[in-house]
Amino acid sequence: MTYPTLFNEKRTAQAAAFMLHRAGGRLPLLKLMKLLYLAERESLRVFGEPISGDKPVSMPQGPVLSRTYDLMNGWGSQVENGWNSWVEDRSGYDLALRDPSMIRSPEQDLLELSDGDLSVLAAVWDKFGHMGKYDLVEYTHSAACPEWEDPHGSSRPIPPVRLLRAIGYEGDALQSVLDHLGEQARLNAVLG
Repeated sequence: MTYPTLFNEKRTAQAAAFMLHRAGGRLPLLKLMKLLYLAERESLRVFGEPISGDKPVSMPQGPVLSRTYDLMNGWGSQVENGWNSWVEDRSGYDLALRDPSMIRSPEQDLLELSDGDLSVLAAVWDKFGHMGKYDLVEYTHSAACPEWEDPHGSSRPIPPVRLLRAIGYEGDALQSVLDHLGEQARLNAVLG
């Protein structure tokens, strides 16, 4: 099974907007990436569903959501009301909300995200939002994220099986989530 056809740019953009909103409108790119990765991981753990559907990879500074990383760097937003509608182009090492007034409250304005997504994002912000970017790098290099493997200066895919096992799925539950994600990926590919 592969992850790429699960990727949803609108949901990803709104998840980033949620974190930026909670931060007062601006975050270091590295911190935003770690928060989004941890939210993706937590959503899979709690619901067996991703928020972004992005493909996780190991990079030197920890796990990264591959397509999201590209968007953060200004490469390839292609969706109306997607990344570029919510997030300004990168400024140095920071990202910011394009227009902070677009979010009165996440529940009212981030409509691509479910209540479950919003609860996961809020829980991740509450647990990790106070941490600095390098503290988050250290955290995602630790036993807390055993799916990360040192790519020795490059990047290396994190297979879905390894990620799901790292967050506690085994046996039939593991296979059930893999089957569900595979079905969703096939459906997304058909619906385009």
